[in-house]
Amino acid sequence: MADWNDPQSTRQGGFGASPSLNGDLIGRAGAYNQGLRRHMLSIYNYMASGVLLSGVVALLFARSGMAAQIMATPLKWLIVLAPLGFVFGMSLGAHKMKTATLQALFWGFCLVMGLSMSTIFLVFTGASIATTFFATAGAFAGLSLFGYTTKKNLSAMGSFMVMGLIGILIAMVVNLFLQSTGLQFAISVLGVLIFAGLTAWDTQRLRDEYDMLAGTEFAGKAVVLGALTLYLDFINMFQFLLSFLGDRE
Repeated sequence: MADWNDPQSTRQGGFGASPSLNGDLIGRAGAYNQGLRRHMLSIYNYMASGVLLSGVVALLFARSGMAAQIMATPLKWLIVLAPLGFVFGMSLGAHKMKTATLQALFWGFCLVMGLSMSTIFLVFTGASIATTFFATAGAFAGLSLFGYTTKKNLSAMGSFMVMGLIGILIAMVVNLFLQSTGLQFAISVLGVLIFAGLTAWDTQRLRDEYDMLAGTEFAGKAVVLGALTLYLDFINMFQFLLSFLGDRE
């Protein structure tokens, strides 16, 4: 980050330092920090609203009885795979899209994610879903706060977590054929740990990216993409945690 964001640079410069220069540095640091907080708050607002939308859609879809009917047909694959299409479309086409288009796609993604997640209400009890959700929310808040405030560079950890995520995906594909409960449990535990680490790293990365984005045309799009990233961290951590902590119907 810029030097004037370092608290050391906002202190009095010592004997002979210009008061006007110090005042200007303090003012610039204050404006920067205010802008950064506003940027991150926008990301969290989008992310939280998206999670809420998905949860409401999932609950209503399950309670209507449509989830049980549709998920028993080949149409379920359209619902299950649709979120991936939204993610790839938003990630690859963000530079060509208008901010309003990207926002609309984000809400569309949250909606179809709600449809695809509706099956958890058919498998797990409502009490265990609620308990796991609040546990995930608490963990996410703590991990994100750590990523935002720590001065330690988490890039190495982030790279390791990405490699672990690839390994998890491969293991999940293998377990489709093995159907091993032991391997499924290990995948769930590792999945929670991996997305916990990704939450902290992604938060730090989004914080640091503000330097390059402040005042640019892409800043609004970056808010939506940042919300998408943290949404995926939260939802995946929740689903992995639910898979071994949730009580089944």
